[in-house]
Amino acid sequence: MKMIKLTLKAARVNAGLKLIDAANLFGINKDTLSKYEKDSTNVPRTFLEKIEVLYNIPVEHIFFGEQSEFFRKFKRIA
Repeated sequence: MKMIKLTLKAARVNAGLKLIDAANLFGINKDTLSKYEKDSTNVPRTFLEKIEVLYNIPVEHIFFGEQSEFFRKFKRIA
């Protein structure tokens, strides 16, 4: 069975959270969260631990890397 992957931004949107609201829940600045959504290659471990709780999705289903790479990689599959 193929595992579904979402971008960090898609996971936030699916959780029904606006950028500013999610950033507040994570305890970070909205600009920092925006940066993570564009390139989540090096997000801190503490952030990863909160994703599952706040977005209600296992981190295994999140694509970690540059958002543009996600679209290049998965556009070919679709």
